[in-house]
Amino acid sequence: YLFLYFQLLNAFDNPWKGQQQMYKLDIGWPKIPEYFTGQTFCVAVDSLHGLVYVGQRGENVPKVLVFSEEGYFLHSWNNTVEMPHGIFVLNTATDSSVWITDVGTGQYGHTVKQYSPSGKLLQVLGTPGNAGSSLIPLQFDQPAEVFVEESGDLYIVDGDGGMNNRLLKLSNDFQEIWLAGANGTGIGQFKIPHSVTVDPYGRVWVADRDNKRIQVFDKVTGEWLGSWSGCFSEDGPYSVRFTANYKYLIVVQLNMNRLAILAAPPVGSIGDCVMVSTVQLADETKPHLVDVDMKSGAVYVAEIGAQQVQKYIPL
Repeated sequence: YLFLYFQLLNAFDNPWKGQQQMYKLDIGWPKIPEYFTGQTFCVAVDSLHGLVYVGQRGENVPKVLVFSEEGYFLHSWNNTVEMPHGIFVLNTATDSSVWITDVGTGQYGHTVKQYSPSGKLLQVLGTPGNAGSSLIPLQFDQPAEVFVEESGDLYIVDGDGGMNNRLLKLSNDFQEIWLAGANGTGIGQFKIPHSVTVDPYGRVWVADRDNKRIQVFDKVTGEWLGSWSGCFSEDGPYSVRFTANYKYLIVVQLNMNRLAILAAPPVGSIGDCVMVSTVQLADETKPHLVDVDMKSGAVYVAEIGAQQVQKYIPL
């Protein structure tokens, strides 16, 4: 009886708690997990071509692995990638490219780089091997993640533990449009801005990891629109990605080994966060960054602890 009472109490406390599971693990992805030979830090989906790119770290391991969405290993590449942190695939009408943030301290690090799908280096932002101060826009210090719009405009969160704690918007010819943030806990300040994504309503969402909140900015002006902290008292957000229908925001909590699924607000007020559902991963999995297939809705999770990428399918 007591157990039932507490279950009822919980249900009234949070109307979403009793909600059924939204995702199930695809145990057949990838077909051969042994291709993961390093620490898998990031994953990006090319839903147009049915490809999944994985960035991993380690000595003498291929830094980028490419799989089909069915889970077959296709190829890998290694050139000029030192320590991948974030990865993003951009598809335009004419072209595809893969963007990687590199937080290494060697000759290739502290950069944001654009590659062809086969791994040819096309563009380097930042000064390879040199950590920079926030006074110079394109001088990065451990840039965490990049999000690129079809227009070619880039959003970069620069601050995986380096000197910089900022969100930078660049035009498609890499000129600064606006810059937000500084090291701190105030409105629009960051402590390890770790992940960034953009919604269809002109808002930029940033996982402000060590401040245990998500902050939201206007994509045109850079103006601060609001923040969510209510869902992250136990563990800060590591990764932010929208579901394919933009109804939910999928947020990684690495230390709790879980994905939190939050209701995405429509146009207008950001309000406060509402946790709709969670996906609990095994202990010590340490999920780091995720990406969503905008066609199928599948969620891919790069797990540092488990040294693998897992695929979750919407139910």
